[in-house]
Amino acid sequence: MLRIANALHACLLAELRRLVLWLPVGMALGSAGYFALPYEPDFIGGALLPLLLSLCAAGAAWRWWGYVWGRISGGGLCAVAAGFALAWCATHRQPAMPELPRRTTDITGVVQAVAASTNRGNGQAVTTLALAQARFETPLDSGMLPLQRTLRLKLPTAQQVEPLAPGIGVWVQALLMPPPFPAYPGGRDLQRDAWFAGTAGYGRVLAPIEVLSAATTPHLTPAGWLEGLRERLATRITTALPDTNGAIAATILVGQAGRVPQTVRQEFAAAGLAHLLAVAGLHLGLVMGAFMALTRFGLAGWEWAALRWPCKTVAACAALIGGVGYALLTGLHLPVVRSLVMASVVVLGLATGRRPFSLRGLALAAMLLLGLHPEYVLSIAFQMSFVAVMALAAGYEVLGPRLAAFRAQAGGYPLVRVWRWSMGYILALGLTSLLAGLATLPLVMAHFGEVQPFFIIANLVAVPLMAVWIMPWGLCALALMPMHLESVALHPMAWGIKLVVVLARSVAHWPAARLLVPYMPAWGLVCVLLGVCWLCLWRQPWRVAGMLPLALGVATPFVTPAPHIVVSADGGLVGIVQGSSLFIGGRSRDGAWVQNAWQQAYALRTARALPQNGETPDGQIMCGEDGEPGLCFAHINGKAILLRLHDTSDGMAPLPETTCAGIDMLISTAPLRQSCPNVPIRLDRFTAWRNGAEAVFVGRRGIRVVTGRERQGARPWVLKPGGHGMPNLPLAQAE
Repeated sequence: MLRIANALHACLLAELRRLVLWLPVGMALGSAGYFALPYEPDFIGGALLPLLLSLCAAGAAWRWWGYVWGRISGGGLCAVAAGFALAWCATHRQPAMPELPRRTTDITGVVQAVAASTNRGNGQAVTTLALAQARFETPLDSGMLPLQRTLRLKLPTAQQVEPLAPGIGVWVQALLMPPPFPAYPGGRDLQRDAWFAGTAGYGRVLAPIEVLSAATTPHLTPAGWLEGLRERLATRITTALPDTNGAIAATILVGQAGRVPQTVRQEFAAAGLAHLLAVAGLHLGLVMGAFMALTRFGLAGWEWAALRWPCKTVAACAALIGGVGYALLTGLHLPVVRSLVMASVVVLGLATGRRPFSLRGLALAAMLLLGLHPEYVLSIAFQMSFVAVMALAAGYEVLGPRLAAFRAQAGGYPLVRVWRWSMGYILALGLTSLLAGLATLPLVMAHFGEVQPFFIIANLVAVPLMAVWIMPWGLCALALMPMHLESVALHPMAWGIKLVVVLARSVAHWPAARLLVPYMPAWGLVCVLLGVCWLCLWRQPWRVAGMLPLALGVATPFVTPAPHIVVSADGGLVGIVQGSSLFIGGRSRDGAWVQNAWQQAYALRTARALPQNGETPDGQIMCGEDGEPGLCFAHINGKAILLRLHDTSDGMAPLPETTCAGIDMLISTAPLRQSCPNVPIRLDRFTAWRNGAEAVFVGRRGIRVVTGRERQGARPWVLKPGGHGMPNLPLAQAE
C-alpha cells in the first residue's frame, strides 16, 4: 500500500503544472452534483455552506501550497463547492414557471424573435414566434403582470397575413402547453431546459396574428434588432437560393437552422456531418482565420505599418472583432460562445507573447462559462464542444511535433515536396477528424443513441470544401449584401453546398452508416467524461488508466437492463418490448415525440401498434380475447399483465372479476377506479398524473416500477402534477 501511495505521489509531482487543468472539472462535478440531488437544498445548504467550504478549502490550499496533496485537496474542494453554490444561485435567479391556461386563449405580447422552419411531420413551412411580456386575456388572469418568461408559438407560414418582426406588439389566439415531463424515467428533462432558457411553455397559433403596434424604441432591444437583421438576411439568402442549398447557406451565415428540411438533417447526421449545420468552432475559426489573413496581408503590404506596428497582434484583434460580429449574427449559441471565449484567450496570448493554443486556455474558457452558466454542464453542446477541443489540444500536443517534422522535411524534387505537403495536410485533416470524432463518439451515443462509423471519410472531403470554398464565398456574400449583389457570391457557394449534400446523402445510404445504441444511464455518461478528461489532461503514461472508466461508460448501454414496459407521462400511451420489437398502444397528445424517445432509448428503428384482435408474432401478447377491444394480456418472465388501452366509460365500467383473476399487474390508459382492486400493482391515468412517466421492470422474483418524478426529484423546475405552475394572480390594489 505504501508503495502505491509513493508511486501516486511521484506521478502527481511529475504532473504538478497540469493540476490547474482540473479546476473546471471540479466545478463541473460540483454543478452536476447539485443537479443530481433528489431535493432542493435551502439557502444554508445550497449557498452558504458551499461558500464557507470553498473559502476554507482555498485557505488550506494556500497554507499547504508546497505540498501536492494540499493543492489537490484544497483546490479540488474549492472548485467542487464553488460549482455547487454557483448552480444553486443560477437556479434561484430564474423566475417561477407560470400557470398556463388550458384552453384556447387570447394573448397579447411583444414579438422577441421570429424564425422560419419546416414541420417535421409534413414538411410544411412553419413560423416560430418567441413572445415576450405576454398577458392572458381571461377573466382569471385579468390584471396580471406580464410574464417574465417567453412563449414559443408556431403557426403555418401560409396562414400569416401581416409581416412580423421583433419589437412589434401583437394579439394571438393560441392553445398553450407547459414544458412536457420526460418521456421515460431518466430521459431528457425538457422542464429543466425550459427553466434555464427562460421559456414558459409552447403553443400552436389558431388564427392569423394581428399587429397591435409597430416596433418602438423601448421594445426594440439590441437583441431584437439583431433578430430582425438575421431574419432579413436569411430572407434575402433564401430568395436568391430558394432550395435546400439556400436553407443551408442561411444556417451557416446567420444561424437560421430551422429552414433545413428534416430529411437533409438526418442524412447529415448519418454521415457524421451534423456539425456543419450547427454553427460552432469550425465556422467561427474559418471566419476569424479569413479576417486574420486579410488583415495581416494588408498590413504586410503597407511598409509604414509593417515596420512600426505589431502586425500579428493587430491581425489577431481584427480577427476577434470579426468573430464577435459573426457570433452575434448567428445568435450567440453555446458552441459559438465557447469558441469565442477560446478565441479571446488566444488573442490575449498573442498580445502578451505567451503560447496562444493550450489546454490552459481551454480550462480558463470552461471556468468562465461554468461560472456564468453552471447549467451548461448538462448541455449537449457544451460537453461535445469542450471534449472535442480538449482531445484536439491533447492529441496535437503529442502527435503535432511528429506531423510538423514530416512537413518540414527538406530536399527532394519539387514534385516530392508537393506530395509531402499534400500528405501532411491530409494527415492533419484526418487526425483532426479522428481525434474530435472519437472523443465525441461516446457523447453521441449517450445523447443521440447512435454511432456513425464513416464520419472520418465524410469529413475528409466536406471540411476542406467548407474551408476553401463554401465559407469564403459566404463571407463575400455578406460583404456584397449592402450593394444587393449577394447573388454573385451565393451561387458559387451553392455549388459547394450541393457537393456536400450529395456526399452526405451518399454516405448516409451506405450499409451500417447509422448504428443505433440503447439508452446510456447518467452514471455511464459521467464515467465517459471523467475517462476522457483523464486521458487528455495528464501527460505521463498513467493517463492510459482513463481507458477503464471510458470503456465502462461505453459498455453501460449494453449491460444496463431496460424496462419491459413504459407508460407515458399522461398515461395515455403504453409501450411493451418483446425481443427486438416495440409494441405501442393507446393515444397521447405527445404521441409522436414520446414514441421517438422510446425508440431511441431501446435502439429500435420502428415501432408497431398492438393488434386490436389477435396476438403478436411470439404469442406473448394477446388482444381482444374476451371480446372487448383494447384489452390485452401479456406474459413476461412468468408474470401475467393486463392492459386496458381503450375505455370509453372513463373507468366507470369496472372489469369483470374473472378477467382480473390471476393478474399480477394491471395498466390502464383511463382511471381504474373500482376495477380489479385485488391486483397487487395497478397503474392508470391517475398514477401517471401523480408520478409522471413510469417504467416497469418485470423479473422472476417480482415487478419493480420506477417513476419519472423519482428521477426528477422535488426541484424548482419540476412542475406540479398535471403540468401546473405558479398561478398568475393579479396584484392587490395596494401593490
